[in-house]
Amino acid sequence: MKSLLREIDQARRRIRGGVLLSPCIESAALSDLTGMRIFCKLDNLQRTGSFKERGARNALLQLSGQQCARGVIAASAGNHALGLAYHGALLDIPVTVVMPRFAPLIKSSTCRRFGANVILHGETFAAAKAEAERLSQANGLRYIHGYDDPAIIAGQGTMGLEILEQVPEVEAVVVPIGGGGLIAGVAAALKARSPKLRVVGVESFRAPTFTKALRAGRPVKIPGATTLADGLSVPQIGAYAFTIAKSLVDEVVRVSEDEIALAILRILELEKSVVEGAGATPLAACLSGKLNHLRGKCVVLALCGGNIDPNILDRVIEKGLVVDGRLTRFTVVISDRPGGLAKLARLLAEAGASIKEVTHDRAFAGADVSTVNVFCTLETRDHRHVREIHRRLRQNGIRFC
Repeated sequence: MKSLLREIDQARRRIRGGVLLSPCIESAALSDLTGMRIFCKLDNLQRTGSFKERGARNALLQLSGQQCARGVIAASAGNHALGLAYHGALLDIPVTVVMPRFAPLIKSSTCRRFGANVILHGETFAAAKAEAERLSQANGLRYIHGYDDPAIIAGQGTMGLEILEQVPEVEAVVVPIGGGGLIAGVAAALKARSPKLRVVGVESFRAPTFTKALRAGRPVKIPGATTLADGLSVPQIGAYAFTIAKSLVDEVVRVSEDEIALAILRILELEKSVVEGAGATPLAACLSGKLNHLRGKCVVLALCGGNIDPNILDRVIEKGLVVDGRLTRFTVVISDRPGGLAKLARLLAEAGASIKEVTHDRAFAGADVSTVNVFCTLETRDHRHVREIHRRLRQNGIRFC
């Protein structure tokens, strides 16, 4: 532990001036929402939109002259690639990144803009990693692991040192877990300086790398799965990261896709910030009720990334609105005679709903040609409001399909 803390201290001095000392601000809105005193560590404000810059710059600055000339290579779903590409350009080190084909377009295009050689290969991260390792051997490039390299983990740990200085009264820190590099570094820094501080890890239900490793006593491979928290979707937690984190993380909770979508929406609305799925998981954990024992405590959320694909952001927002009860859809049967639709519209207006879309279905409405199925998409206040609308419609003879 002492040697790792020393490496983290050295990493902090090494990257100072090259990586943003991101703000850690108190959020009155999120505090009211969760019952905790919430601070947000905004590493989504880094130049590349992610904490990965910390480890990337620390690793690049420790290369030999010959390694710098030859260049480096890595496999990444996006953020590690961005960190290497950006800081490689600043330090004049050639960077090649191999990304799985599902990598968000914004991440691959930004890597190219930073000057990296981007190779899209395979349908999974494992396939991209295998190709990167092959190219590393074939071309003599230094392979920099995205989450299981000692220099990477030490660099990520600098976030923990900053949190302790920015929020001295912190009692718990909630950190996403994917490959384990971030939580290993942050937990090592936090526990070395403040052993009683609680470290909470958060995983997606679809990518439980850490909990699977805890049960097995070692890192194990998990099936690949798509998740809104794409930055956490790795096939296996890093062996070195797991060795560090397993005794330092106090608890691990898992969050669902609906909970992640709602957290993204809450941060967008209340904090006026955009975070990606992985970055939203700490708030998702707090909103899920799984961390109610932290109510009343001072809690820092590691909002570690903001690189959400704009092409899916609107869908994520709509999903969050559905989870929040502010967007609802149902099908009702009404009279197809004049005045039938007007009656439905009047009842919805009286209930305070805003009609977003109405679609008729006559062909598949059944044997009664005097009726029509109507698909209604409404903007509503919350789940209670939705139930009230349903009750009002039924009281006025409107039948649901």
